[in-house]
Amino acid sequence: MENKIRVLIVDDSFLMRQIISDIIESDPALEIIGKAKDGKEALEKIYEFKPDVITLDINLPLLDGLSVLEEVMKKQPSRVVMISAYTRAGATATLRALELGAVDFVAKPSGEISLDINKLKDEIIAKIKLAAKVEVTKVSSKEQFKADTFGAEVKPIAFKKLVLIAASTGGPKAVLDVMRDIPANVPASFLIIQHMPLGFTLSFAERISWQSKIKAKEAEEGDILVAGKAFVAPAGSHMGIENEKGVLRIKLNQGPLVNFVRPAADVTLLSVVENYDCKNVVVVVLTGMGKDALEGVRKIKEKGGTVIIQDEKTSVVWGMPKVIYDAGLSDAVLPVFDIAKAILEKI
Repeated sequence: MENKIRVLIVDDSFLMRQIISDIIESDPALEIIGKAKDGKEALEKIYEFKPDVITLDINLPLLDGLSVLEEVMKKQPSRVVMISAYTRAGATATLRALELGAVDFVAKPSGEISLDINKLKDEIIAKIKLAAKVEVTKVSSKEQFKADTFGAEVKPIAFKKLVLIAASTGGPKAVLDVMRDIPANVPASFLIIQHMPLGFTLSFAERISWQSKIKAKEAEEGDILVAGKAFVAPAGSHMGIENEKGVLRIKLNQGPLVNFVRPAADVTLLSVVENYDCKNVVVVVLTGMGKDALEGVRKIKEKGGTVIIQDEKTSVVWGMPKVIYDAGLSDAVLPVFDIAKAILEKI
């Protein structure tokens, strides 16, 4: 039998540690090697046991989860799945954790003490197993942004290109890595589809605005696409566009899941095919699991669009980019830190 995936649980609640432990131990491929109730104990056990995967809460006594994560990534980069409260503050902290190198996250459905977390059993197990496959070198944080990059207000201008960015697992950090290198006066509008639970896309859009020169917002029905602005598909809604005499507006819907997700990149891409000249479209597919964006990319390529994908080396999970590469649809396969330059060359 293959070696089991060794998991360390970090949560300040005895009850939550027990429930999460029961979930993990219900899968024969996983085993619990330790539990920690606060940040200092977490660091001690991480260094001692060297777990394959750590489940890490954000709100911890003595040393909070973000401080634990930052310390671990400096001294002993590890695979971490955050388990955080389903709140605005929890969303902001979780996105920060992903920037620091956490592989993925699970949102506690009803606050810090979520007795109903059992309904996320399959998600927790799947994300731990996925994290265990990720190369540790891909999760160590190499931050380069400056907090003062938030640029002066730029007057909206008509755009020449529409840039579509699709991502899933590992995507929040990758999207930021790309957007930080886009200048404020770029004559392009951006649509971003990042697979996330409800409550997280608003904070994600804010972080793009804060850390880049592009103004970003969570998309709303009727938003007009303009140059130098990015629209993040809201969790729980598919995002498309409509063309009113040359003016492009956001259209949202809560239709069925596509590729098991909502928002789905394919929905956005296919809507663009119907409403815009694809010769002026650049599609960027970043790290992520599954095949979302494949069918939309196929149609956009047929209509003359450009497709850039993240390479395997810098992807946390080379799933979404790989299916496009295997289908022969990519114009460029690049490390994440070269993608912004490639976008600008097409504008």
